[in-house]
Amino acid sequence: MQQVEELLEKQAIHSFFLRLVGEEGIQLLLRFPDNGEHSDEELAEKTGINLNSVRHTLYTLYERRLAVYRRVKDNETGWLTYLWHLQLDQLEPVLAEDLEKVKEKLMARERYEEENDFYLCKTCGAMHTFNEAYKHDFSCTTCEVPLSHFDNEMLALALRRRLEAISETLG
Repeated sequence: MQQVEELLEKQAIHSFFLRLVGEEGIQLLLRFPDNGEHSDEELAEKTGINLNSVRHTLYTLYERRLAVYRRVKDNETGWLTYLWHLQLDQLEPVLAEDLEKVKEKLMARERYEEENDFYLCKTCGAMHTFNEAYKHDFSCTTCEVPLSHFDNEMLALALRRRLEAISETLG
């Protein structure tokens, strides 16, 4: 499917799908037949991808409104068949929604970094907030060695820059 290949050439979109459905899911997207609706069994057979992986990918895409199905009942057996097709024209709002969630998490992390003072154990690498360090007389709870003040300004700056980039992307 040419449209899928072009979408997946974009690093951000490829990373989104990799996180969402994994490498097998990406392979399903790339091998998904261009025309019509297809059952999960048919897709597994045509693509050579494990049926459980096909189903997992389809349901994950469905949860994000990137795939839809039509249910057909066999009147003789009573079995239901789900016929799937991709709906990748919905990708932009799904990506925007995903970025909003990332932005919220980064904002919470930025607040945490700016509202706290940190202390580091140079022996084991454990990080403590001021309150935790104070409770233990500025000694590591694991190693019992003195803690050193940790300047987190570089991390806070990186978070701010990432938030600015996301805000620009979202418009």
